[in-house]
Amino acid sequence: MTEPTTESRPTLEAVAARAGVSRATASRVVNGGDGVREPLVERVRRAVEELGYVPNQAARSLVTRRHDAVAVVIAEPETRVFADPFFALQLRGISKELTLHDTQLVLLLTEGRDDHARVGRYLAGGHVDGALVFSLHLDDPLPELIHGAGVPTVFGGRPGWGDGSRGAGSPVYVDVDNRGGAREAVRHLVELGRTRIAHIAGALDQTSAVDRLDGFRDVMVDADPRLIVEGDFTPGGGERAMRELLDRCPDVDAVFAANDLTAAGALRVLRERGRRVPEDVAVIGFDDMLPVAEQTDPPLTTVRQDIEEIGRLMARLLIQGLDRRNGKGSGLGGAPSSVVLPTTLVRRASA
Repeated sequence: MTEPTTESRPTLEAVAARAGVSRATASRVVNGGDGVREPLVERVRRAVEELGYVPNQAARSLVTRRHDAVAVVIAEPETRVFADPFFALQLRGISKELTLHDTQLVLLLTEGRDDHARVGRYLAGGHVDGALVFSLHLDDPLPELIHGAGVPTVFGGRPGWGDGSRGAGSPVYVDVDNRGGAREAVRHLVELGRTRIAHIAGALDQTSAVDRLDGFRDVMVDADPRLIVEGDFTPGGGERAMRELLDRCPDVDAVFAANDLTAAGALRVLRERGRRVPEDVAVIGFDDMLPVAEQTDPPLTTVRQDIEEIGRLMARLLIQGLDRRNGKGSGLGGAPSSVVLPTTLVRRASA
């Protein structure tokens, strides 16, 4: 019986021979180098396709100094990440942009302090070209660990520093106008004639929650402190906060919730307590995550941020920065600038 034979993988030398060029020329084309005439580039590419050549990533990294991989670090436990559609939308935007640049996404989650150290070691090990980091908390050690690893980084959301403190340099980030969006939401409630407007804040160790609370206070300058309760951006947090609000202030007639999941939890409690929405209590959320906002009862009025676009822009800024470091692209040096996207109020039945 004849043993099956295994065809050896095609080599770069075979590609060069098929294309009729030197190995050095074939290597420059395969590894994205410059200085090769277009007819030769086409011959090498055609040879690669015909032979089914797959570049050796380790060898390619030596030439390009790129791993074609980016770490996405989410500073939340996996139970939160996989339960919250916000993260799925942001990851989808990141993945789409990285795919355009033939770059792999490496997902890293942090369950606790031991995981922070693990993430820091991984980033320092030279496995990825850069990092995209979001859902940071104010006491999070990740910025220092990432800075120590020397990895180019773009943050999702405005970090809690911007002056080079904490040893992490001046951050590059993509955010939305959280404060302005909150102001628009609360002004809408005022225009509806509501006078006892409450706010269920997000976790106040995150800048997005602080900015939305500030926006609420910009409009409700003399708000009763009892009408502000801290949640945690989850439906359960919204339920707990709504019960506390109703126990404290039974005459509340409107609620601005820090995000759609919080608002969904608040709506459940209002229904349990026999409060009609929006007749008795108007409710507004933040995010406009369609799997949530369009399926609440009633459908949720909310502040829209383009979550997927945030992810795309984060990845784009990082790739542009990496290209500048390697002398590619149209940029002539200089770090990428942070971006703050606008928000819009989407009116549905809840307010």
